[in-house]
Amino acid sequence: MPSLTWETAVKERKRYVFYKKVTTVGEALDNDLSLPKRQLVMPHHLRVVFDGRDFNVVTVDSGAILAHKGKRKSKCRLKDGDELTVGDVLMRFDMLDSDAQDTSVPAQAAAQGEPGDELKGLKRLYDFSRVLMSKADLPQLLDSLIDMAIEVTGADKGFLIMMDGERPEVKSARNVSRKQIPDPAEHLSDSVIQRVIETREPLIVSDALKDTQFRNAESVLHLKLCSLMAVPLLDEGKLLGLLYVGNDRVISLFDDRHLEIFTIFASQASLILSKALLLDRFKSNYEAVVGTVVQNSYGTLVGSCAGMQEIYRKISRVATVDVPVLVTGETGTGKELVAREIHLRSERAKGPFVAINCGAIPESLMESEMFGHVRGAFTGAVGARPGKFHAAHQGTIFLDEIGELPVNLQVKLLRVLQDKQVQRVGSTKPDLVDIRILAATNRDLAQEMKAGRFREDLFYRLNVVTIHLPPLRERGEDLPLIARFLFKKLRAEMGGSCTGFSPEALKAVSQYGWPGNVRQLENKIKKAIVMCDGTRLGPVDLELGVDEMEPVLPLAVAKEEFQKRYILEALQRNAGNRTKTAEELGVDPRTIFRYLEKEPDGE
Repeated sequence: MPSLTWETAVKERKRYVFYKKVTTVGEALDNDLSLPKRQLVMPHHLRVVFDGRDFNVVTVDSGAILAHKGKRKSKCRLKDGDELTVGDVLMRFDMLDSDAQDTSVPAQAAAQGEPGDELKGLKRLYDFSRVLMSKADLPQLLDSLIDMAIEVTGADKGFLIMMDGERPEVKSARNVSRKQIPDPAEHLSDSVIQRVIETREPLIVSDALKDTQFRNAESVLHLKLCSLMAVPLLDEGKLLGLLYVGNDRVISLFDDRHLEIFTIFASQASLILSKALLLDRFKSNYEAVVGTVVQNSYGTLVGSCAGMQEIYRKISRVATVDVPVLVTGETGTGKELVAREIHLRSERAKGPFVAINCGAIPESLMESEMFGHVRGAFTGAVGARPGKFHAAHQGTIFLDEIGELPVNLQVKLLRVLQDKQVQRVGSTKPDLVDIRILAATNRDLAQEMKAGRFREDLFYRLNVVTIHLPPLRERGEDLPLIARFLFKKLRAEMGGSCTGFSPEALKAVSQYGWPGNVRQLENKIKKAIVMCDGTRLGPVDLELGVDEMEPVLPLAVAKEEFQKRYILEALQRNAGNRTKTAEELGVDPRTIFRYLEKEPDGE
C-alpha cells in the first residue's frame, strides 16, 4: 500500500500507510499524520490528495517548507521512491508495501480487522467532533462537516441537505479537494434522498448500476452513479436533514463497514449541528430584538403602544421648555426614567440630575437633606452642608413620591418654585439656585388635597404639564418587547446559560397582571436567569403558573365592569350628584341607582 517512511530523532523508523483521499500532515494533534514537535514542522504543514491516480502534495500553513527531490516547492506529485522533506523531516514515498516496521496504523484499520481498530475508530470520531465544535460560524461548520464526511468514508464528494419545512435543500456541496461543487442538484439522486426522508433510515447503494432497487431510477441512470450512501440527521426524533456521499469509480465501492462508520459519524454530527442551529437562531433573534428595541424605543424608554407614543410626544415638547412636569403612574412603571429622559433632552443635559425619594428619608432629616444646613443648626451639625437643591444647581432635581412630602416642607418647596431661592436650616440668608423641578407620584394628589395632606397651591405649581405612565398590564403589545430588552440587559450583566424565552413564557408574560409593573418583571427575569438550568426561560422559571394568569373575562362581563367603573368615576366628579351624572352620561337616573346597588358601600 502507498506509504510514507521517516526516521525519528532516536533513530527509530516510522511508517504511515495512506488510507483516504485527503491526508493532513503537521505538528498539530488533529492531523491524520501528527509528526513529533520539530523546529521547522508547522502545525498544519501540508495536505496529500489522492485523485484516483496520483498522490499530490500541497503546503497549507504559510511559511511551510516542502522539498521534493531536493528542490523547494509549494506543491508536487509523488512517484514511487520519491524523497520528500517536510520542514526538517526527511521522508520516503513508496507506492508498494516495504519491509519497514509499521508503527503508525491509520484509524480506518477497523475495516481491515486489525487489533485496537474499534478504539482507534472511536478516537477518530472524537477528533472529528472536537474540530467541528470549534467552528463558530455556521456556514464554515457546514463545509467542515462535509469535508470530514468525505474523509471518514473515503468518498469523492459529499452533500449536506437540510429540511426547509417539508422540502430538502442543499446547504453545502464539496469534493475531495475541499472545493464547492457547482449546481449540486445535478449530482444527487432524488430517489435516494426521498427514501431516506420517508424511512429516516441509513441507505447504501453499493453498486448503483447493479442494484435491483435503484438501477432503473431515472436519476441513477442519468448520473451514472457507481456507489453512494445517505444517512439521516436526527435531533430527538426530528429530521434536520441528511448527509449524502458518493463515489464515481468502480474501484471505490462502499460496503456495510463504510455505512456503519458513516452512521456513527452522522449521529455525532446531528448533536453538533443541532447546537449550532440553536446558537445561530439565538444570534438571529438577538439581532432582531436589538433592531426591534431600537425601532420601538425612545432613549432609555422601551415600547411602541399608543400610550407610550403619546408620552414620547409630550417629552419632546416639554424637554426644551423649562417648566415643572408632574409624572404620575403606579409604582414600578418607570417614572424616574421619564424624568431622566426629559433632562437628557433639555438644555440642562450637561448639568447634574439629582433624584430625591421623598418617601425614603425620615421626616426629621428631610429638610436638611433637601435644603442643607449651617454649622450649629442642630445637634450634630458640626459643619455647614449644602442640600440636594444646591447640588442640582444648573441642572434638574427630581422629587420622586412627592405625595409623601410633609406639609411643612411643602411650603418651603413652594417658595423654591416661586423665587428660585433655598434657605438652609439655621440660616437667615437664602441661596439662589438655578434648577428645574420634576416631580412624580403614585398617589391621587386631587384626593390628597381634599384630605388636607397636600397643598393646592403647590399642586398647581408642580402640575404645569402632567405625563401619566400606563401600568404594564395596559401595554399588552409591549410586554414581550420589554421582557426581551430586560433579558438582554440582565444577561449581559449576570451571564448564564439561557439564551431567551420560550413561546410559552412570552405568552405567560403577556397574560400576567404585573401589579409591581416593570420593576416586578425585571426581578422575576433576574431570578429566572440565576435559577434556570435549560437554554430558554419557561413559565415555571418565571414563577408564572396558570393560577397567576390574568383571567380573560367574557365580553358581556368586561363591558359591565367597565360601565360600572365609568359611572362611579363620573359620580365622583359630580360630588355624588346622581341626577347631574345621569344627565352627563345620557342615561336614565335609574341606571345610576342600579349600579350603586351593586356596590357594597353604595348609598
